[in-house]
Amino acid sequence: MATAYPRENHLLDALPPADLERLLPQLKLVHLPLGHVLYESGSRQRRVFFPTTAVVSMLYLMIDGASAEIAVVGNEGLIGVSIFMGGETTTSRAVVQSAGDAYQLSGRILKEEFTRGGVLQYRLLRYTQALLTQMTQTAVCNRHHSLDQQLCRWLLLSLDRVKSNELVVTQELIANMLGVRREGVTEAAGNLQQARLIEYRRGHITVLDRPGLETRTCECYAVVKKEFDRLLPDIARLR
Repeated sequence: MATAYPRENHLLDALPPADLERLLPQLKLVHLPLGHVLYESGSRQRRVFFPTTAVVSMLYLMIDGASAEIAVVGNEGLIGVSIFMGGETTTSRAVVQSAGDAYQLSGRILKEEFTRGGVLQYRLLRYTQALLTQMTQTAVCNRHHSLDQQLCRWLLLSLDRVKSNELVVTQELIANMLGVRREGVTEAAGNLQQARLIEYRRGHITVLDRPGLETRTCECYAVVKKEFDRLLPDIARLR
């Protein structure tokens, strides 16, 4: 049983009290350490996770071991949409990008709640549409925009899902997320630091000028944020 009211996950917190009360006994508060794999590509998913302070990356893995991030999920949503969409498996891998907590729920329970219809089903479907928008825009961004712009987009999306202006992340991890060489990330991060938009120390990035990042990034960040705010306006107000 969860030991606290899960207000920090906005998808749960936006539910009507009766719906949330029905879920509370089934929720389990868990800690997700950095690098922990929640599910592998092709494996059957039996649980969903509603992050509160953790941030999770959804990655696509190539046969040669290369990877690229297709979406990032934090306290605005959940990991495991394929369960209530009926697929139960996915081609992506879910890895903890920023350590923190999440509420774990049985996939069976979520499917039962989803089939009830009502507010929970409505919110999950709209969240999934917002998530698909992020995936689509990420693919466009990786193909058409500079690495500097991609890094700004990635930093802004990550900041939206944490409670501070600091990210605990290595350049190697960012390179894996963006699907580029580490040297490219080093150069892009150096450019942002020279422009006094960020400060980079080993394993830590502090954002000094968020408006500056928003100006420097491509339109992809704004497209994702606008669609999320349109589809889930009540959740957007909680951020």
